[in-house]
Amino acid sequence: MKKKTRIGIIICDRYRNCAGGKCFRALQNREGAFDIYDQDEDVELVGYTSCGGCPGGNIEYAPEEMKRNGVKVVHFATGFVVGYPPCPYIDHFQKFIEDKYKMKVVVGTHPIPQKYLLTHTNLCTWESPEWDDIIRPTMADEKTRLAYD
Repeated sequence: MKKKTRIGIIICDRYRNCAGGKCFRALQNREGAFDIYDQDEDVELVGYTSCGGCPGGNIEYAPEEMKRNGVKVVHFATGFVVGYPPCPYIDHFQKFIEDKYKMKVVVGTHPIPQKYLLTHTNLCTWESPEWDDIIRPTMADEKTRLAYD
C-alpha cells in the first residue's frame, strides 16, 4: 500500500487569482519544495487558499479546515518568497500554524523562476543566512528555473 500524504497550499493574497498551474506541475513532477515526497508516494492536495491579505487574516482559520480534511503538511506557495517585497510574515505564519495546529509547514511549492532569482539577486533581497534557509526548498538548477519562467 502506498504512503498517502494530504497537503494544503496557502498562496500570498497578491496572487489570489492564480490558477496554481506552476504549483500543480511541480507537485506532479516532485520539483521545488515538493521534492521531499517520493515519486511513488500518493500526495493528495485537499486545500488551496490565499493567506487573506496582509497581515494574513486567513492564516488563523484556513489551517483548521485543512486539518479537519486530513492535511499533514501545509505549503506556503513560492509567491510568498518571490513577490516583491517578499512576505514579511513568513516566519510568524509558519510558527503559528506549527504551534497551534501541529502541522508541518514547508515554505515553497514550485521552483523559483529564473527571472525572479535574477531580480532578487540584483536587489540583494535574499542576502542573509535566514533567507538561504527560506529559499533552499525552492532553489533548483538553472534549466529547471527557466522552465518555470
